[in-house]
Amino acid sequence: MNEENLPKNQPESPSIASASDIVSAGASLSKIAALLKDYEGQSKRAIPPLERWNPQVCGSMNLTVRANGEWWHEGSKINRERLIRLFSTVLWREDDGQYYLKTPVEKLLIEVEDAPLLVNRIEKVCTDGKQYLTCITQTDDVVVIDEQHPVFMREYAGEIRPYINVRWNLDALIHRNAFYHLLNEGEFLEQDGQTVVKFSSGDFEFCLNSEALAE
Repeated sequence: MNEENLPKNQPESPSIASASDIVSAGASLSKIAALLKDYEGQSKRAIPPLERWNPQVCGSMNLTVRANGEWWHEGSKINRERLIRLFSTVLWREDDGQYYLKTPVEKLLIEVEDAPLLVNRIEKVCTDGKQYLTCITQTDDVVVIDEQHPVFMREYAGEIRPYINVRWNLDALIHRNAFYHLLNEGEFLEQDGQTVVKFSSGDFEFCLNSEALAE
């Protein structure tokens, strides 16, 4: 059910990645966009095969994904949603927790304050007579809540916030309005002296307790 979040069967690298296209550390966003042009304009949102790319050149970029989901580059907010959608497809997180924009020829270290992705819609879909809850991010990722992609809570800046894993080890914060929508899809119950909300997505069931509902 989570096909939109898996790497598609794409070529190892875009055809334009010639020697003249190799970019230096701190390259501009436009250069990165040029390297990724083969992944634009497809009928379905394509995720490049980042797990197969092993670039040799590493550097850093003055790019920050803020805790509210905004992207900032060199002190200016990026307002072009198409660019954000494109760059989100090459987000990569290493095991040490560092985030990068990863291309066929280099990976550039960026700053992520909290989660790199943001869920702004919760929708129900019906397949084979079963109803599923789906999370849709502001960058057009679609992930079905299931056993491999459960909603979980963790603390950020003293606040308990809801998240879901989207792909690889990239998490998305569930925006407050989307979370309220999710709560409306649940059943409020009393369990062991606590208020919990029970959810069903296909055959998968899960509960969030009152601590998760504090905000």
